[in-house]
Amino acid sequence: QVQLVESGGGLVQPGGSLTLSCTASGRNFQIYAMGWYRQAPGKARELVASITGKGTTNYADSVKGRFTISRDNAKNTMYLQMDSLKPEDTAVYYCNAAPGGITELSRWGQGTQVTVSS
Repeated sequence: QVQLVESGGGLVQPGGSLTLSCTASGRNFQIYAMGWYRQAPGKARELVASITGKGTTNYADSVKGRFTISRDNAKNTMYLQMDSLKPEDTAVYYCNAAPGGITELSRWGQGTQVTVSS
């Protein structure tokens, strides 16, 4: 099935910006609801933002107004633009793809580390 590869993680200063990308190898990218999750040390994995095949978005309250999720179906790619980064944003960020929005059938990328520190 679909294979997902994240990229763009790294070390940034508080208040800085970073853009993550997730590229899918599948052919029917437009039918997948996509999402970014993150997991900080000692904490459960949580939904950061999601986007449907039509472009409808949803954000966790903790990132609303700072992060922007988007997708380019022609490029089989989803993005997460992160601005005004805070130390509490530090986590491994994972890409998720759910065919038809069915979470039980979703696939995960390998994750990319985001560290926000001065």
